[in-house]
Amino acid sequence: MLHAIDRDRFDVIPIGITRDGAFVLEDDDPDKFALHPEHLPEVVDNGTRIIWPDSALSSELKVADATGIRSLGDVDVVFPILHGRFGEDGTVQGFLELLDLPYVGAGLLMSAIGMDKHTTKSILKSAGVPVVPWVTVTRRGLDRDRELWERRIRSLGLPVFVKPARAGSSVGVSKVSEWGELDAALETAFAEDGTVLVEQAVAGREIECGVLAGRGGDAPRVSVAGEIVISGREFYDFDAKYLGAPGIDLVCPAALAPGELAEMQRIAARAFEAVGGEGLSRVDFFYTGTEFFVNEVNTMPGFTPISMFPTCWIASGMTYPDLITELIDLARER
Repeated sequence: MLHAIDRDRFDVIPIGITRDGAFVLEDDDPDKFALHPEHLPEVVDNGTRIIWPDSALSSELKVADATGIRSLGDVDVVFPILHGRFGEDGTVQGFLELLDLPYVGAGLLMSAIGMDKHTTKSILKSAGVPVVPWVTVTRRGLDRDRELWERRIRSLGLPVFVKPARAGSSVGVSKVSEWGELDAALETAFAEDGTVLVEQAVAGREIECGVLAGRGGDAPRVSVAGEIVISGREFYDFDAKYLGAPGIDLVCPAALAPGELAEMQRIAARAFEAVGGEGLSRVDFFYTGTEFFVNEVNTMPGFTPISMFPTCWIASGMTYPDLITELIDLARER
């Protein structure tokens, strides 16, 4: 994203967060955090510390380092390009709300809903949006009455997908094709979260699209569809999403008839509004050929060059820099 942002219009202050939770001033180097299969970038503690505004009456950002404290200027918009817990679950969004700093993307409530797969599916189902049948189980519930929960899980039939309720980027997700694989899949998911979803696998195409909030109260805008074609992997996992691993082809625009595309866009807009309708999202579907099932509403989708969200909007007529500018303008308008 740092490569594409309009530098004639925007001054960028790159902020990194270390594994220990320190906010540090980063280098404005787009290549530093590029994803490579042999090396996943990590923010290291360089000794700097970002000092956020001390009240909602100020938007001045400062940095402390070995030379003292200096001002970085006033902040107009924060772009939280963060995935997973503490990044897209409403935590950072709530922090920015307290400071009264505009930020890109979903608000606190929509972020929290979108991060929790059980809550998302429950809300979508109540709004009349088709979702895949699922069972939600906690480690405590499983330990208390394993026979009951296994019976409920087995009622879904095989295969099933086992997922942490609150983890992003397909982390901790396993496909279970035989019931003997269930325990290991549950343990993998429970390592990421104390609540786990077991979802019925749907035979169909994997279709995705991007959604942007409308301007001035207008209806949401939905991109053309993209399709994930799996030829050599069990499912669309982390390596395929972010590292370009083989066995996955991303096709955009997807081959859908005009009526199919219109139906997908209608459901995507309805799903977006059902969970809060702010900023942006990527809505993921399973398409059986007769029905679209919403699999996920991702409130901060990937922004790498191979990610589906920017790809779909580029195929819909926007440039990558225009998309980033639109997201920033939406944040300022809100």
